[in-house]
Amino acid sequence: MEKFKRLKNEGNDFVKMGEYEEAAKKYSECMKLNTEECTVYTNRALCYLKLYKYEEAKQDCDHVLQIEDSNIKALYRRALAYKGLQVRKKNVAGI
Repeated sequence: MEKFKRLKNEGNDFVKMGEYEEAAKKYSECMKLNTEECTVYTNRALCYLKLYKYEEAKQDCDHVLQIEDSNIKALYRRALAYKGLQVRKKNVAGI
C-alpha cells in the first residue's frame, strides 16, 4: 500500500508539472498493485486526454464506470474522450 501511495503521489506531481507521459506511467504502475482504485484510472484518463489519446482515456473511464457507475470524473472525462474522438473522425473524413 505504501508503494501504491508513493507512485500515485509521483504521478500527481508529474501532472502538476505538465509531464503527462511520465504521470501516466506512474499511474499504470499503481494499477499493477491495485486494479480497483478508481482515482488512478481517472487520473490516467486525464493524462491521456492531454496527450490526445482519446481511445485510451475512454477505456480507463469505462473501467471506472464498471466499478462506480456514477463517478463524476469518469463520466466527464469519458465525454471529453468521445468529443476528441468525434473531432478526430471529422478531421480524417475531411482529408
